[in-house]
Amino acid sequence: MTETKTVTACILVIGNEILSGRTRDSNIQYLALELGKLGVQVRECRVVPDIEATVVATVNEVRKKFDYVFTTGGIGPTHDDITADCIAKAFGVGISEHPEAVARMTRHYGDVALFTPARRRMARVPNGGILVDNPVSVAPGFQMENVFTFAGIPKVAEAMFQSMKHRLVGGTPVVSRTVRTNLPEGIIAAPLGALQKRYEDLDIGSYPAFRNGKPSVSLVLRGTDDERLALSAAELMETIRGMNGEAEEFVQ
Repeated sequence: MTETKTVTACILVIGNEILSGRTRDSNIQYLALELGKLGVQVRECRVVPDIEATVVATVNEVRKKFDYVFTTGGIGPTHDDITADCIAKAFGVGISEHPEAVARMTRHYGDVALFTPARRRMARVPNGGILVDNPVSVAPGFQMENVFTFAGIPKVAEAMFQSMKHRLVGGTPVVSRTVRTNLPEGIIAAPLGALQKRYEDLDIGSYPAFRNGKPSVSLVLRGTDDERLALSAAELMETIRGMNGEAEEFVQ
């Protein structure tokens, strides 16, 4: 079995609008997929309200627990955008306008009248923070040690991630294989559990759905050793076919 290096991350979504259901989050899925390509395993995702004490406590908890933390939301121009101040408090530092952020935004808006005090709030960065470029709307995100703070707007968050991903040091990438079958979970549960015991180093999950109006189950095997994945997938397909079920494999 090959030696692996595990690098972990937490995604922290900040915003009342997510918790109320008014806004649908898509940043978790995007970041988890992109981080996975770099060998960074997302181990936890949290959604917290725009409450200073909650954000500060959560940031301090997860930055000690995981190699990387990515926050989204709360760095806009309005009164409820409190993330930058919360990150500063979590690290025990002050917060002030970042000269380079001000310069970028001044160039972007051109007319001083457009660079309003509200927009100028977005140039505030915790002291010691490193800017994260924003190729979409200029106002930057920032990095404090292992915590990266992005905007909540998906297009902007995605651009910010792409601009800074070279800073990350990943581990062994996790790959997956999916076996799709028409057998219901209640029938395959026992052999699937037995397979998991034989391959304790893999993560095996069962995900039922309807495809073309018919029941279908996707059995997803995830791990860092492709040889082990291939062996386990082959065993699983043989078991399913031995139960007169259909089995189709997909490699991701």
